[in-house]
Amino acid sequence: MVLFLAFAGLMPAVDTVADPYSLTHAREFLSSYCQACHQGESAEAKFRVDSLDTIDSFRTSSDRWTRLAARVSNNEMPPRGAPVPNLDERESFLDWVESTWRSQACAADLPPPPSLIRRLNRHEYAATVRDLFDLQLDFGTELPLDGPGGEGFDNAAETLFLSPLHSEKYVEIAKSVLDAASKEYKSRIKIFVAEPGPGIGEKEAAGKILQAFLPRAFRRPVGLETVDRYVDLFRAARKQGHDFEPAILFALRSVLVSPRFLFHVESAGHDPELRQYELASKFSYFLWGSMPDEFLFDVAAAGKMDDPNVLRQLVPRMLRDTRALEFADRFVEQWLRTRELEGAHGPDPELFPEYATNEELHSDILLQPVYFFQYVLRENLSLLNFLDSEHTILTLALAKHFAVEPERKPTKNPEWIRLPEGSHRGGLLSMPAVLAVSSHPYRTSAVLRGAWILDSILGTPPPPPPPDVPELDDEQESDTPKSIRELLAQHNANTACASCHQRIDPWGFALENYDVVGRWREEDAGGPIDASSELADGTRIEGPAGLKQALLDRSELFIRNLTKRMLGYAIGRGLTPADACTVETIVDRVREADDQAWVLVREIVLSAPFLEPAEVEEQR
Repeated sequence: MVLFLAFAGLMPAVDTVADPYSLTHAREFLSSYCQACHQGESAEAKFRVDSLDTIDSFRTSSDRWTRLAARVSNNEMPPRGAPVPNLDERESFLDWVESTWRSQACAADLPPPPSLIRRLNRHEYAATVRDLFDLQLDFGTELPLDGPGGEGFDNAAETLFLSPLHSEKYVEIAKSVLDAASKEYKSRIKIFVAEPGPGIGEKEAAGKILQAFLPRAFRRPVGLETVDRYVDLFRAARKQGHDFEPAILFALRSVLVSPRFLFHVESAGHDPELRQYELASKFSYFLWGSMPDEFLFDVAAAGKMDDPNVLRQLVPRMLRDTRALEFADRFVEQWLRTRELEGAHGPDPELFPEYATNEELHSDILLQPVYFFQYVLRENLSLLNFLDSEHTILTLALAKHFAVEPERKPTKNPEWIRLPEGSHRGGLLSMPAVLAVSSHPYRTSAVLRGAWILDSILGTPPPPPPPDVPELDDEQESDTPKSIRELLAQHNANTACASCHQRIDPWGFALENYDVVGRWREEDAGGPIDASSELADGTRIEGPAGLKQALLDRSELFIRNLTKRMLGYAIGRGLTPADACTVETIVDRVREADDQAWVLVREIVLSAPFLEPAEVEEQR
């Protein structure tokens, strides 16, 4: 995977205003910390940095710049024992690399990377089977889990390999799907659009069935040659003694294990007609996580899927559709990392039994940010509602958990409800799912919460900790309870820790009034909670309200981060330096439109990485 701004640990953009940085400074950085091992013909690992001494090298040696920046960002270079840049030096260098990439991308019109062939992930597969057959069963659970890639999502081509286990499962599931579909009336009428009888022979009936089914399954028109190949499979099954229906199902099983069903296909623009259908699929899998409906197929047939005016009209239609909940669910649980709460990362069941034993509350906690996200997009609200909002999604169980009494009494169903005056809620940061995933199972953590804000909200992740730094809990020397602030003060006595924690911890301290499961509290470890802090640039934060204001003051960082993540999700790959100009263009247009949600989605689907076909490269 080519990393785009994996080196975007740009905390100076958050907390400090760096001095002007230039190519001269970058040369000095490389000379001081890299060239001892990586110059000349004898460069270690044959990786030379001495030739990265011009701005033009960002174009001619883009891969080396990307690898270099990623290694510096991840503290992998320089190696142990060699001179090491301090935090400010490293971040200034990385900040300059990002800004240079951006200017080069905008000036040179860099081509997009090859588009990797990628299969449907398990969620897309399940949703496609559901919509293809109108069959309300989840067959995706039988497939292996998909790992994250690209901008942190499991629909990224970089990680969607086809394993032998996948091949085996696809064959098994195809049979199970068709067995179930043949017994379900709504599914049967989608399949058996013709039957042999007076005036229609078996071959003709099979042809009509396959002519209707194949374009929907392959999500594109198919020629008569393709139909005939599957009719031949039907006839072969009949010759083996199978009745008409089992023979048709045999042919359909072959359809469901075809690469044209299992994979997203990009034709690199060689066939303009097919490209229309590819865009319809790209659009529907972005916003619905499933195949196009008949309306989108009709738009593709009319050759309008790349018409900007048509796309502008399609965005609200698709976001208002109930299927957009699929997008909200998959995007939010990975962007905010709340998917981790479904595994072993959740709150300790002995310390927080209400979270573990109250299934209704547990479900509502996980779904709250999903429904919040969906509502903001559906109603075209400001994206800054994610940072602070006078409304939230509430249910009866959540209101009780929050000890909040809104103006309108909530029900068991999630609803957009105005919060009472002076509420400590509003925005994503006060939601229990977010607070739990950025805590330890047994206690809160200013470090985890601060790092979560820097990464998930501001898009400026802190570097990984130096090796051999002890965990916070390992440093307790007495049984006397200590607050998080006291533990961190002890931890930060280690100078190897202090510089990073000065940038991370203040963000997390502001959330200390929320416990692991998001309940408001005034005390911890037997004493009052101090939720005040000071950022590295001197900004004072007083509790959650001050934190939200600090984030709103840095809202452009948030919009840029959300843009990168959503663009990566939409195109199914990690971003590269060639995408930097696209990102900035989208950010500018979203900001000009007062951060309206539809504008972000609209500009993504109108962008070159989304609309323009790239050369296709096979997975290895």
